[in-house]
Amino acid sequence: MSAWAMTLLLWWLSGRGSALWRYYSNSPNYRIFSTRSAIKLEYEGTLFSKWDVPVSCHIKNKSSPKTELRCSFAGVYVIKPLVTGPEEEEERYLSVDNSHTCFLWYYTIENLFHNLTQVIVMWIYDPENADQNEVMRYAYAPSLNSIILSTQLAILGQKPIIFTILKSKTYFPEGPITNGPAASNPWSSAKCQDTWQDLLVSPFASRTWKIIVPMSADDVIKEIRGNQVAFQDCFIADNLFLLTFPLVTIPEIPGSLPISSPRGSQLICDWNCCVPSSAVLVVDMETFQTNDSFRTWTRIRVPPNILTDDERHSVAAVSLTWDGIFFLIKGTIYLKDFLRFRRLGTKEGLPDDGIIGITSRKWCWVKVIFKSKGRRSTLAVWTENEAYLGYASVIFVKIITIKELRNLLDLSPAATLTIYSMEYTAHPLEVAVFLSYCVICTSDKKIYLVTYNEDSREWLCQDYTFDVSVDSFLASHFLYSAVPELIQWDKHRIYYTYSNFTVSGVFQTPTENGNLSRLSQNSVIHEVFTDYFGSIVIKMENNIMFYSKIHIKQAIKLHGWTNKTIKSSIALNTAGLLYLIYVYENGTIQAQEYPLKLEAQSIFYKIKDVCPYMAFHNNIFRVFYHLDKGENLSLWAQIVYPENLGVSMIVESYGPKILKEKKDIDYEIALGYCTKTMTVTFFQTVNYEAVDDYFKLQDQNTGLLTLHIRPSRFSMSCPLPHKVFQIAVGCDSVKYIAAKGFNKTACFQHNVSYVIDKSYLRHQPSEDLIVTYDWKEYGCPLRLAIGEKFHPVIQLYNDNGYINDIEVNFIVWEIHGRNDYSFNNTMRKSGCLNEAQNWKSMTELNKDLPLENAWGPENYKHCFSYAIGKPGNLEQPYEIINKSNYNHIIWPWGHSGMYVFRVKILDPNYSFCNLTTTFAIEIYGLIPRPNFYLVAAFLFLLMLLFFSILVLSYFRYMKIYKQYLYEPLNTPGRKQKNN
Repeated sequence: MSAWAMTLLLWWLSGRGSALWRYYSNSPNYRIFSTRSAIKLEYEGTLFSKWDVPVSCHIKNKSSPKTELRCSFAGVYVIKPLVTGPEEEEERYLSVDNSHTCFLWYYTIENLFHNLTQVIVMWIYDPENADQNEVMRYAYAPSLNSIILSTQLAILGQKPIIFTILKSKTYFPEGPITNGPAASNPWSSAKCQDTWQDLLVSPFASRTWKIIVPMSADDVIKEIRGNQVAFQDCFIADNLFLLTFPLVTIPEIPGSLPISSPRGSQLICDWNCCVPSSAVLVVDMETFQTNDSFRTWTRIRVPPNILTDDERHSVAAVSLTWDGIFFLIKGTIYLKDFLRFRRLGTKEGLPDDGIIGITSRKWCWVKVIFKSKGRRSTLAVWTENEAYLGYASVIFVKIITIKELRNLLDLSPAATLTIYSMEYTAHPLEVAVFLSYCVICTSDKKIYLVTYNEDSREWLCQDYTFDVSVDSFLASHFLYSAVPELIQWDKHRIYYTYSNFTVSGVFQTPTENGNLSRLSQNSVIHEVFTDYFGSIVIKMENNIMFYSKIHIKQAIKLHGWTNKTIKSSIALNTAGLLYLIYVYENGTIQAQEYPLKLEAQSIFYKIKDVCPYMAFHNNIFRVFYHLDKGENLSLWAQIVYPENLGVSMIVESYGPKILKEKKDIDYEIALGYCTKTMTVTFFQTVNYEAVDDYFKLQDQNTGLLTLHIRPSRFSMSCPLPHKVFQIAVGCDSVKYIAAKGFNKTACFQHNVSYVIDKSYLRHQPSEDLIVTYDWKEYGCPLRLAIGEKFHPVIQLYNDNGYINDIEVNFIVWEIHGRNDYSFNNTMRKSGCLNEAQNWKSMTELNKDLPLENAWGPENYKHCFSYAIGKPGNLEQPYEIINKSNYNHIIWPWGHSGMYVFRVKILDPNYSFCNLTTTFAIEIYGLIPRPNFYLVAAFLFLLMLLFFSILVLSYFRYMKIYKQYLYEPLNTPGRKQKNN
């Protein structure tokens, strides 16, 4: 059903009511509201005559209650309907931009559960010429116009990426958009017809981009970013959206019965703080749940025979968490999840009755660090005398009793003290407990405030006191801010407490002294909505709304938007923007986007509210920063304002005082405007080396801080007045180290065991050690020849990959106890002035500790000063390695073997984390040593043979010598004379 058709249904179902008028845009969340946009006007009422619009705007039909308006030039235009009768309708001042952003990204999601990925299919569409399904966000394939537009922009070089805001990861498309025509101008007359035919017959999949991203629970904010490519002077707007694990609504079981609030009560809405599209809505006839901001919904019903009819229609409060939907009914909490509907009580750690309130978190902080081994709660529950926190898997813990609170505040036992309410603060680890205190309790009572830190488990009494009448009730919301800032309300007024409880008062209005009921026809406050942009929207029960902003002390009345007889509620969509939920008498729901920015701008223009500065920029692109030892964080902020106004920038922080700040401010004045740039650097200067209690000092200098940077002066019309972020100082759990050149997969893994000779082991056991090689833990071993030295290089990684090579000192040890290796550098060669630490000395010093805990950053002392350590033998091997000292591990020549080393960072000023890794080395190349007796026998036989030959040679030569001694060498022959 179209938006206009739903509006007609709203009018028809609303019955009689006062007249009002609205406007719509085809662009989601009114993102494109420019000279190119069609503004759809709609009047609701019976007294309409015609539209009064400026002459520079073109209107289709002045006399129609529903018509379309286009303005040719940028500016602020006064629009109002003319009616018959004595009263005039209110006018709006619509701000029309002259933006070159005309196109938007459309995307669909396909979930692949077999590999836990999500396929994002994207195309480009023009909201002014799109198919109706694309405008209503129901399309699963691009329209013809979108196919042509996507193809043209792809030819011009458009290629989107998915960028994740929290972890700064980038994902690219799977291949090109199309195999279509490659001509630079496909619309030329010679090729136009062929190109159109190609587009018409090409499959839809070839006209979209496809990006595959992993399913994630902590990297849910994503943005589609495109190249800066223009078509007909129009660009594509980047699209920020929320993408989580696939969420499934609780199914409705046949035969179940409705559960609701009391008849005639107002709507009760709650949503998951980190997935605002997942919400639950309780009305006086049903309960509804959605996972897509009520574009679709299901009914939540309960089995019969668990609740009485009166209990089923007595829901007083509701909270939505990952565990399910929690209902507060007549002092008892019930839980509806996928499996069942059940009553919670002592088994889960809660009282069986007497509960007066429940609340869940309002602000999402994806990353949180704990100094202790704790976890963060998701639900707060309270009775008059006890406070409870609820954790995942439906576990509740009592955190304090009223007796303990009385002792904490040192209050008189004669006075009446009860828990008034609880509320989660903007700090991710704190919860506030409001206390009611009175002595006589007949007219007034005091409200006190204490906060509880879930990490340190400490209670802090805040400098806050509020006097209220006994029969009134104050609801509370903590604003999205670094320091505690709070708004509270009763039926008629809004009370503010800013700047860590130092500034307080009542929201003022131009008349009636801040009494909003008198400005809204005696209606009372229904709900107060706050968002991440500092906006505060107060909705009355008759749908009249007021607007304010954080740090502002006034409230202004917004234009009428919703009929006074319709029941409505305010919720937060996936873009972090406000939308309205309407519930009709026939049990149907409509979700409607509300142009809060445009409506507020109209009022600002009317009351001539001017922001004291022209621009406020900064480089705070993340909400969470992590600082380790030796790291610093530099941020800048810049503000431009008219000269002589004196606007400055303020940095406020809340949390432990563990960081130092250094500020630099530069000024530039030109053409009557002042540009002020502030650079602030956060850092630590603590030296952890050779301290008495290393771990205690670390604990004192770690923690979580929330900060914001804001202008010192601003007004209601200023954009987001502050930028909130966190700095966590401590161990970053996603950091790890690895040895360079090793991996866990590039080898054939098989079952293998080996034996370590007992003589090679550090503690000299009585038997040889048999080791089964653990491929998963040790990875693939590096094979080295026996004479080859090895210098390990250690690298630092996080979940985004490689960061750098580690330069600082580290140590290695063989985890199975081998000590048949050494190092090529000696202490003297390494520059030591005193004897350096080594494994032998450290294990002797810490005999009661395991080997891996005997030596580390907590007890490291260097050897390069005469004042540290003691003299000794400096010819010993130096067992500390770093990237630049060229200290190598050397192997014994007598045998080969397998060595599994563990690495530990030794430098105490490098990291709060205990960074370790493991690598394995296999030494080969040595011929096994033969048996001693075999060698001796072989040598004996060899010597025997030698002497035998020598003796035989002697006798042989003696025989020859004697023969020639007694016999002439030559006997001459004589001739005899013949007679």
